[in-house]
Amino acid sequence: MSPSCPISTRRVDTNLVRVVSFQVLLFTLLFAVTQIKLFIFIMLFDFIVRALRQESYSLFAQTGKLILKQWKAVPKYSDEAPKRFALYLGLAVTLMIILFSLLGFAKMATAIAFILMICAFLEVLFDFCIGCKLYYALQLCKVRIYDRNFN
Repeated sequence: MSPSCPISTRRVDTNLVRVVSFQVLLFTLLFAVTQIKLFIFIMLFDFIVRALRQESYSLFAQTGKLILKQWKAVPKYSDEAPKRFALYLGLAVTLMIILFSLLGFAKMATAIAFILMICAFLEVLFDFCIGCKLYYALQLCKVRIYDRNFN
């Protein structure tokens, strides 16, 4: 299964995804440097509202739309499913950061934050989505298991 193969009927603007990823990178960096939990809680809220498809409540999505409008960026669409999978991974990682931070494991929280920053950095700079690559790999495994069981 190739990344160009349609997975879902919904499409997302990858330009918006990249601007949102920049904000995730920025807020994660602010947390890692200051250890102020508010930055991670803002990210958690934003991940949750986007996961629930409530973008009108997403500070990151609304800011991203304003930025893209100012830049007059032409939308670049891709399949939504891999990007949503990456969104859920980001939500899970953010929850892990909060959990470790609240339990007093600041170094572990910071280490996980750096992993999130690397993923966001790759998305922002190179349009390379780690979560999307994992999604495609899982889909390929699922297809191979299905083929093995029914052929």
